[in-house]
Amino acid sequence: MQDELLQFKLQKVWTLVDLPYGKRAIGTKWVYRNKKDKRGIVIKNKARLVAQGYTQEEGIDYDEVFDPVARIEAIRLFLAYALFKDFVVYQMDMKSAFLYGKIEEEVYVCQPLGFEDPKFPNRVYKVENALYGQHQAPRACLIYVDDIIFGSTKKELCTEFEKLMHKKFQMSSMGELTFFLGLQASQKDDGIFTSQD
Repeated sequence: MQDELLQFKLQKVWTLVDLPYGKRAIGTKWVYRNKKDKRGIVIKNKARLVAQGYTQEEGIDYDEVFDPVARIEAIRLFLAYALFKDFVVYQMDMKSAFLYGKIEEEVYVCQPLGFEDPKFPNRVYKVENALYGQHQAPRACLIYVDDIIFGSTKKELCTEFEKLMHKKFQMSSMGELTFFLGLQASQKDDGIFTSQD
């Protein structure tokens, strides 16, 4: 939980303010998850603070939403193309991806329970960057990341891209693609083999 709040501070996600007259603050909650490796062994316990986006009202707390979702068909098509072009697929992980996107709407959230500021317990946070759970978070993140150019097949340009990503975001290189969104992948000379539990 402390790591998550540290990310909020590093990314300047919010600012502690008095709630302006006529505005309302939406709640927050903690979501806990166990991250597992490809064998199903728990490798990390994760806590994520999310906005209770279901209490947001269209036209008041958000205007336009767009939720990019990776469909399994698109992933399979990408892997088939990589195999056809004889590419090796590598994977990177962006830490707290949504926290990078800027939001334009004026949104306030309550302080998380147990983590209230002792000097200002009645204040709320004005949200500057997208927060998991907000309706506009996926769109804000996509717009921010979309400014970075993707797509090179030359190894040295891929290395430059990785350096750029590390400079802009907190990234970790995970090596060759083996486990992605519940899909297990094995890259061999004669093909890419996938399976899913």
